[in-house]
Amino acid sequence: MSDGRQSSRLRERLTSPLTWHYAGFAVLLLLVIGLSVRLGLDWAATNSRSSDALAGKQIELKALDLQTAPLRGLDKRVEQTRSQMRDFYDKRIPPSYSSISARIGGLEVASGVRLSRVQYTQGEPGPDLTEISMEASISGQYPQIMRFVNSLERDQTFFVIRSMTLTGQQGGQVNLKLSVSTWLRRADAEASGLPPTPHAGQQPAPEPAADGREVE
Repeated sequence: MSDGRQSSRLRERLTSPLTWHYAGFAVLLLLVIGLSVRLGLDWAATNSRSSDALAGKQIELKALDLQTAPLRGLDKRVEQTRSQMRDFYDKRIPPSYSSISARIGGLEVASGVRLSRVQYTQGEPGPDLTEISMEASISGQYPQIMRFVNSLERDQTFFVIRSMTLTGQQGGQVNLKLSVSTWLRRADAEASGLPPTPHAGQQPAPEPAADGREVE
């Protein structure tokens, strides 16, 4: 009799709406907990990937910043360089062939040396400038020659001594072969009428010297 009552009560509880309500709530609670855990894990993974991606972008940005640093202000530096080149041309590039020969003649007189077999030629024209070469024999006392050489190197006109070769010496007299370069603007070089600079092993054609003396 007692067992029958207990079975009847159990069946009533199982079929009770309240029991099913609790069971449904428990199932929903488990689902919510499971979804919350899954969402938390996904969020952590997403956040980690976002942090890695952000760090990667920051590194790329820093690398680009370092690469472009030399280009900053490039336009100003280019204009400054052009201005310096114009100043150099105006101050140190001779305006004509005659000014070169006149300056060489002035340094010759001031130092006391003697130039002979003077030959001027012009190289291949460049975009802006053309090289003017001077080959000459120089003779004089050693202090005079050094004074002439130092004057060439320090002159306002841009001279470059290419070579000096000893060709003879007698007593205090020294004889050298001298090779000097300077430059003219391309149009000025073309107007000079100077012969082309010979290639290695080729002899230049005889030309009058800068001061009107014939080549000896």
